[in-house]
Amino acid sequence: MILTVTLNTALAITYRVRELRPYASHRVTSVTERPGGKGVNVARVLAALGHQVTVTGFTGGPTGRTVQEQLAATPGVLDALVPVSGSTRRTIAVIDETAGAARPTDATQLNEPGPQITPGEWSTFQDVYGDLLPSVSAVALCGSLPPGAPVGAYADLVRTARAAGVPVLLDTSGEPLRRGIAARPDLVKPNAGELAELTGSHDPLTATRDARRRGARAVVASLGPAGMLAMTPEGTWRATPPTHVRGNPTGAGDSAVAGLLSGLVEQLPWPDRLTRAVALSAATVLSPVAGEFDRATYEKLMPRVRVTAEGTAA
Repeated sequence: MILTVTLNTALAITYRVRELRPYASHRVTSVTERPGGKGVNVARVLAALGHQVTVTGFTGGPTGRTVQEQLAATPGVLDALVPVSGSTRRTIAVIDETAGAARPTDATQLNEPGPQITPGEWSTFQDVYGDLLPSVSAVALCGSLPPGAPVGAYADLVRTARAAGVPVLLDTSGEPLRRGIAARPDLVKPNAGELAELTGSHDPLTATRDARRRGARAVVASLGPAGMLAMTPEGTWRATPPTHVRGNPTGAGDSAVAGLLSGLVEQLPWPDRLTRAVALSAATVLSPVAGEFDRATYEKLMPRVRVTAEGTAA
């Protein structure tokens, strides 16, 4: 069993419009709703890969009930969300259907802040999290913090997982990442912007080395269409897709996390983990919503992803 933690769960709503124009009215051509938040997206991809997954975090209000109802209908995913008095947030992605001819089909993203978490609710969550750890093989800590959650929340959860002997992956940004990485997670997966914000360097190799020296056992940086750069105790690798896939990039990083986490649990060599992560990320771009991937594209890309060694990690 794999555990994913999404402290700021969401109901992810995706609108498609023929052309997105500021200050104009738009007719929506299609609407989809899915359980969302980074860790929930990771869980859905892991389940599609055949892994059993437990989802925990916070849920509240009518939006939270909708998220839980949809999770209950997702094979392979168990709900261990902790109820709170506030209401679960919504995230809205607006996809411009005319953009693809000139550039990747960009999604304009609107993310609500999430419910206010009280000290008592945070304490309850910590108890639930501690009780879940003995039954899981790995844990992913993903996404933003809701209002009221301690800024060092992920650092605390990393330490708890390490004390329980459970490998832990951290995927967040800003100050929660800065504090969380100092707690020595087994793996962090920032994107290029998050890595630059953390380290002050825009050179991926320099920034990845710096991030690892801050405490993470391994760092895998998502570099968008350029693939991934991984620095681990076993070595440093670059993984690149065979072609640039155009589509909706929302959730591509979450699918990469699912690929890395499943590879960790299956004890795959690092090059194989990176191959899976890059192929899943690219296949997600062709999916209409986050937390899903185009399986035919994934299977087509797997043997074509290029992984090259760059020497031993510092």
